[in-house]
Amino acid sequence: DMDVDSDSDGFEGYVEVTNDTGYDIYYLYVSHDDSASWEEDVLGDDILESGETIRVDVSGYPDSIFDIKAEDEDGDTYTRYNVDIAAQDLTLTLDDLD
Repeated sequence: DMDVDSDSDGFEGYVEVTNDTGYDIYYLYVSHDDSASWEEDVLGDDILESGETIRVDVSGYPDSIFDIKAEDEDGDTYTRYNVDIAAQDLTLTLDDLD
């Protein structure tokens, strides 16, 4: 007898993304590992300033493995693949520069 919530549509949770790049991030994409394309910019009209953290809620996915991409004010991108957001939050640094 499995302890699975029958109402569940898969993984539901969140990831906290901290911008430690030294640059303001204008676009942030959190896409499931299985997704064929980057999903919509989760920041909308907001800016994730350097040193700030944003919480991104996700639900309805098969598991907690996500690819996360950010684009800063200069158009530089920072991408991390296969992040298990159930196990860890994400801090983006200059080391993540593509």
